[in-house]
Amino acid sequence: MAQTGNVVDRRQIAATIAPIILIALAGVAVRTPLAAAYPLAALLLFLWIVADTLMLALIARSSGKPGSRAVLGALAGASFTVWLGSPPVIRGVLLETPILAQMMVAIVLGHVAWATVRASRAINGGGGDRKERLVSAASELFPPALIRLAAAELTVLHMALFRWGGPADVPANARAFAYHKHLTPMCATLLILSAIEIAVYHLLVGHWSRTATLVMFVLSDVGFVYLVGLIKSFRFRPVLLTPEGVRVRAGFLIDQLVPLDAIVAVEGGFTGEEVRDPATLNAALLAWPNIMLRLNRPLDRRSLLKTRSPAVRVAFRLDDPELFMRLLAWRLGQRPS
Repeated sequence: MAQTGNVVDRRQIAATIAPIILIALAGVAVRTPLAAAYPLAALLLFLWIVADTLMLALIARSSGKPGSRAVLGALAGASFTVWLGSPPVIRGVLLETPILAQMMVAIVLGHVAWATVRASRAINGGGGDRKERLVSAASELFPPALIRLAAAELTVLHMALFRWGGPADVPANARAFAYHKHLTPMCATLLILSAIEIAVYHLLVGHWSRTATLVMFVLSDVGFVYLVGLIKSFRFRPVLLTPEGVRVRAGFLIDQLVPLDAIVAVEGGFTGEEVRDPATLNAALLAWPNIMLRLNRPLDRRSLLKTRSPAVRVAFRLDDPELFMRLLAWRLGQRPS
């Protein structure tokens, strides 16, 4: 089963990366002298490559037959990509071909109209909080992966720039357990070193190249802001004990729900081999974990950059592990047999 999951995840990754590469290569091809000599043929070929690539990616990502809404969205994305990515010569030929241009506009408008209706339903629906409804509504108009990435970026920036106090993010009927106190000295040291590194970069690179200085300024300062947001997220996103289970969090990096019915035991003592085992989800940051949850079934987990095997153990560190272990043991004892 794990091997099947790995194949599916690799297919999902390939279906995300390969279209970008193929469409970028097609965009380069329509800017060659040969394409300029035969602009209509280049336009039709460009449109066919983009539409075919997006449709194949949609089929690869779908577990079954893609729905009509997804197909219309892929065709609308192809039309918009061709218009945006075509050079002036190719775009001029498109404007001189009214049937093709009108067809592309009709597809885009049809997708926007259909998606707007569905987005309105998502916003006005009662399920989830306001942020989830907005993300769901925006995902009707734009690619969901892009919306999730934008939502994550905005969350980090909001955390870094605007949240300087207040309570942690704890839903109703949940008990929070902090883990950030042991991270505070290391995080403060990391911020100081980053600030010194930024200053040194600006002073040294500024004598060499003004352009390089501006590039380093953007990269280093944005990276510093993201670092601040990540460090602050450790306090605002504690580990939660909920009626459904244990929500293991490590700032923005990890957010894994462990259902109560999947937990066999909670332990404070374990071996290093178990912690380093690939089948263990180690959520302890810059420290050794002091709690381990043993599971009765593999727990699916995903990583942005690579596929990981399901977890049969979950390890993490808390500032007050004894209270957590007592409450969780009591919750486990209250489960129906």
